[in-house]
Amino acid sequence: MPGTSPQLRKYHELDGRTFLVGVGANKCGTSWVYRYLSSLSGVVASPLKEVHFFNAHFHASAEQMDLFAVKRLVFHIKQDGDVVDNLRSRPSFQASLDRVKMIYDVDEYFGHFARICTPDTRTLCDITPAYSGIGRGGFASMRDFVASQDVALKILFIMRDPVDRLWSHLRYRQQNDPSLDVLKNWSEMIQDPELFGWTDYRQTVEAMDAVFPDRDILYLFFEDLFSETTLKKLCAFVDATYLPPKTDEAVNETELKIGLPDGVRDELLSILAPQYAFCRQRFGNRVPDAWRA
Repeated sequence: MPGTSPQLRKYHELDGRTFLVGVGANKCGTSWVYRYLSSLSGVVASPLKEVHFFNAHFHASAEQMDLFAVKRLVFHIKQDGDVVDNLRSRPSFQASLDRVKMIYDVDEYFGHFARICTPDTRTLCDITPAYSGIGRGGFASMRDFVASQDVALKILFIMRDPVDRLWSHLRYRQQNDPSLDVLKNWSEMIQDPELFGWTDYRQTVEAMDAVFPDRDILYLFFEDLFSETTLKKLCAFVDATYLPPKTDEAVNETELKIGLPDGVRDELLSILAPQYAFCRQRFGNRVPDAWRA
């Protein structure tokens, strides 16, 4: 993944725009935020809810992300109707083609956003929660790469009660793989460093704090996300005019409902105690009262 380089193409269509990158966390309302931002005047989000560009260069599952991009394009090609007409008329199909081109030409990342940018666009968005795992080196490369364009980079990170976030993610895994049994196998499942890493707020926050200026990072909490105060703060951050949301209904919510047993909750609280402590030290009274510890 190159940083700022004379070889990178500059897209003047993007000049002067705000470029928002939502880096997570998973299961913290990023799908809802994506939909909300997309509803705002002057804000254009990629038709791909998750672009998976930066983590395709700085993550253990990088190769899987590019393979996923190819499979997504194949899915669109196989849809009913004339494939060329579908490509002309469906933004998600066009964006999927753009994403595949990013595999062999990194210029296509900003080429994608230049293509969807309009004269009225003030802010462009890439909301990919998996970016939270790319580490300090990945964030530094993101910063340098974005610096190749005349845009104002802004970073958004949303946190949720660590136990609630992890339990939601575990249920989501079982929802996608019915052979799993979260009640029986949760202790084994959290040994997956990728899954457990999404709740390592300390690692993500410290990496971002070391790379980006404070003014360019917005930290929010899921528990406060749907309030007018929080949404106005988000809109101001991305240079958009506040608009009341049409609904606070969850988007991409984990459908599999499994209650968290008290014993498991206590064990997870113990395991995640360092995350609670870090967040309270770093964010003070901004941490919602609803957090468990």
